[in-house]
Amino acid sequence: MPANKKYLTKSPFQRFMKITAGFVGGYAVMISAHLALASVFSKDAVVATAFFSGYILWAILLLCAFLARSWWKIWLIYLAITAICSLPYLLNR
Repeated sequence: MPANKKYLTKSPFQRFMKITAGFVGGYAVMISAHLALASVFSKDAVVATAFFSGYILWAILLLCAFLARSWWKIWLIYLAITAICSLPYLLNR
């Protein structure tokens, strides 16, 4: 059964920005979240868990990018989360 046309994105630019937000932004959030965990917990334990939790978190963030109404809001949210989660790693360096 095909998707209802009224729920699909009309602009190719908006579609492209949501795809890049899902892939690139989701990956950046996932990496920065694991870096924040590595500054608190043992690095070996975080790396071991990142093999599984990284893919799951990235997939969830990828889907959340497509659920957002506008591409700039999801980009702002992902950039803010990335900056906040990167702070403990950058301050310990």
